[in-house]
Amino acid sequence: MLSTKFAIDLRLRRDTVPDFDRYPFSLPAIRHLDTLEFHPAVTFIVGENGSGKSTLLEAIAVSSGFNAEGGSKNFRFDTRASHSVLHEHIRIAKGFRRPRDGYFLRAESFFNVATEIERLDSGGGGARIIDSYGGQSLHEQSHGESFMALLRERFRGNGLYILDEPEAALSPQRQLAALAHIHSLVQAGSQFIIATHSPILMAYPDAHLYVCTATGLERSDYYDTEHYKVMHDFVVNPKRMLDVLLAPEPHDGAAAPRRR
Repeated sequence: MLSTKFAIDLRLRRDTVPDFDRYPFSLPAIRHLDTLEFHPAVTFIVGENGSGKSTLLEAIAVSSGFNAEGGSKNFRFDTRASHSVLHEHIRIAKGFRRPRDGYFLRAESFFNVATEIERLDSGGGGARIIDSYGGQSLHEQSHGESFMALLRERFRGNGLYILDEPEAALSPQRQLAALAHIHSLVQAGSQFIIATHSPILMAYPDAHLYVCTATGLERSDYYDTEHYKVMHDFVVNPKRMLDVLLAPEPHDGAAAPRRR
């Protein structure tokens, strides 16, 4: 099994951590981290906002040689240096196979990647980078269309792809299309590490699924995740959930005054 992986696992070098009470080491997902084993095909990291999943994914990407704001390993721009120092304190164990392709997508800074592509292409003197993304400016497409162009045109297979909340700009139908294309790339020898909130994406079969909890990262079955349970309960009976969510808040004693 190890021979099929580009990235085998992640280990936190705990002896080098300066202070577990300081960000990002104070995050439970980091504070209690020892070893995180990657699936040879797809690994998901899920959790609430602020739980540390994107911080961890960023560290994995930077430690693997990618630009902190995203792109391939050839991108070296820096719009704003905001990434944490976590990458300096982790070690990624690599398999003997080397990926022929790779990419780090972070939804929040994909605009910056698109801008950098246009800047580089404006210099002329060679093949245009945008041609690897389908030929149309990413700024001239919707966020969802530009991500699908990235997935269909730029990802070539036999690669390591690290995706941070790729569903951010995708409709449910597009998420299904993305899931199908991820599967095609897995069949072409690729490995994915994905941070997501999407119950659609995390349904990918046989993936490793880690949840950021108050006691650290925990392996979970898809059907046991809050993401699945909340979405399932809402879709099965939206009225019941809406009745609870939209119920009038009780007042302290006096009734609300009538409107005239």
